[in-house]
Amino acid sequence: MISVGIFNGYFPYTLEESVKRIKALGFTAVQLDLSFKGMDLSFDSLNAEKCHFIRDYFRDANLPIVAVSGYTNLVHPNLVRREENIRNLKTLLKFARDLGSPYVVSETGTFDKDSDWVYHEKNGTPEAYETLCEIVAELTKFAHDNGSVFLVENYVNNIIGTVNQLLRLFSDVNHPALGLLMDPTNYFSDINIEDVDGELNRIFNALGDKIRIAHAKDCKRADNIAEKHADIDADESHTFRGAGSVELPAPGLGILNYDLYLKRLSSIHPNIPIIIEHLDEADIPRAKKFVDDKLKKAGC
Repeated sequence: MISVGIFNGYFPYTLEESVKRIKALGFTAVQLDLSFKGMDLSFDSLNAEKCHFIRDYFRDANLPIVAVSGYTNLVHPNLVRREENIRNLKTLLKFARDLGSPYVVSETGTFDKDSDWVYHEKNGTPEAYETLCEIVAELTKFAHDNGSVFLVENYVNNIIGTVNQLLRLFSDVNHPALGLLMDPTNYFSDINIEDVDGELNRIFNALGDKIRIAHAKDCKRADNIAEKHADIDADESHTFRGAGSVELPAPGLGILNYDLYLKRLSSIHPNIPIIIEHLDEADIPRAKKFVDDKLKKAGC
């Protein structure tokens, strides 16, 4: 069966209180955000002892950590910021096993200087792709050398956003330490938002064997093209709700065909974790029930 998890970053509390609340809601997996109140989890302070404490606390609660959040802009136009982002991501790749999972996830980024999710005209250039490809190859080798796996999560406004762009990246960086974080809502733009089923099938037909972890949120046409954020106590990656013509709300609040999504996902990855996101704490019970009911309907 597919297990249902959540990012702990939606629970802005101490480690102990976060785990307590996640357990009480019936989750059986976690994508780890290093963002617990009262703990110094800066990249410079991270060590094996601190990682083992977090990992073992989740294990004692029978809440497996299935992936580690490393979201950052890999191609930030400020080269100092870019180098810092890559260095921090490497720190997570180094300690991933100590945190309980080999998988560390990031999107690929954009040349926009103010946002990690707004499209920049340079994103579509050969120069941008070659720069990104070199960085991903470097990260993948580093991951392999440290026993971890780098998972790319595409996003339509980033350098890697479409099925074809992912296929090219996996061809050019052909390595077992590179995988895909499956989030079907991240492929939609004004061009294909009216063809949800067709795009879902294209994603799975092309990339099904690359998937390691799955996400559960939703998508729909946006009322405006401004970058959207929720007013919650969380990192920016968790307040984000879409940019451009597509909004990205919580699961069950959009037009994604969950019946088809879970049918295709479970047929090739019957025991994969699926991680709920893009919501506030008050909406978590509803969103979990929605995903649970869809999983039961699909028989997975």
